[in-house]
Amino acid sequence: MNSPRAHDLLWGLPLCALPEDAPQWAHQVVASGQPVVVRRAACADGWVAVGLRGLSRDQRLGTQMRLADIQRLQSPEALRWRAPSPWPALQALASVAPVLDTTGLAWGPTGGVGYQLATETGVLHLASDLDVVVRTPHPLARTKARELLDILDCAPCRIDVQLETPAGAVALREWAGVARRVLLKSPHGARLVADPWAAWGCAA
Repeated sequence: MNSPRAHDLLWGLPLCALPEDAPQWAHQVVASGQPVVVRRAACADGWVAVGLRGLSRDQRLGTQMRLADIQRLQSPEALRWRAPSPWPALQALASVAPVLDTTGLAWGPTGGVGYQLATETGVLHLASDLDVVVRTPHPLARTKARELLDILDCAPCRIDVQLETPAGAVALREWAGVARRVLLKSPHGARLVADPWAAWGCAA
């Protein structure tokens, strides 16, 4: 099994891994066999930071999971949707998939869209955004980022794209902008950097 990365969905979290003060909805999520999502946070060897989600936006809980407890891993890259749907977020996914495929980069839906596709649990609504992660192991020119953003902004709903660099994630919308420094999110926290790719291996 591949090492878990941010946004991957994991199955197998045991109830005993929940914090003592975990709410009832979190116990129900775990007991029903629903997956948890990998968070971007530092952990001890053999552990991964994960988050649970309930049916409402205020139902979110962070915890940790032992790598040995992982029974199944689902990456965003394996999730696609091309059928008709009443949800704008799924319509957007179907419409922008060919555009993202032409970049040659690995990508996939995250957030509510990814969760619904992976679990068939109805969490989307008419105002849901489409969250996408794009794996960018090599630098993406800011001009290319602007071109991609211009195309994605024509979708049926707002699309939030995270560019996953070796050092962490940066929002496509920020990288396509004009600010000299952008916010890079890493397991060790967030910081402003001029080049998210050059930040790899640098101290905060």
